[in-house]
Amino acid sequence: MGNLSVIKSTYEGANSQENARNTAAALAADAHWTEAAGFPYAGTYVGFDAIVENVFTRLGTEWENFQFKVESYVAQGDKVFAYGNYSGIYKATGRAMNARVAHLWTLANGKVTHFEQFVDSHTVQMAIADQ
Repeated sequence: MGNLSVIKSTYEGANSQENARNTAAALAADAHWTEAAGFPYAGTYVGFDAIVENVFTRLGTEWENFQFKVESYVAQGDKVFAYGNYSGIYKATGRAMNARVAHLWTLANGKVTHFEQFVDSHTVQMAIADQ
């Protein structure tokens, strides 16, 4: 399976559980996952368990209908770039957001070694901020 196919499998499964399984299978044991500065889960997490604890569990519990709709992909060599929009409703405030986002994946030997998120964090912060 080529790099683009590996990354597409993390977004285009039949449901979020399949995407999670595909993401777990795609990650190298010591994969570095970086959420952008300004995003509520900002930081770099190493390994699947840390990523689940600090990113996916929080997305699943703090947001209603949080999703990333991929607009397109760009692949070259060991890099795959996926871009599109995040959307969801922050449960604590009831406010919706729609934010532009891009994910840069780096792979080696068919496994993800690095992930970096680029996002319009202002839009996300407006949904979560107490006003």
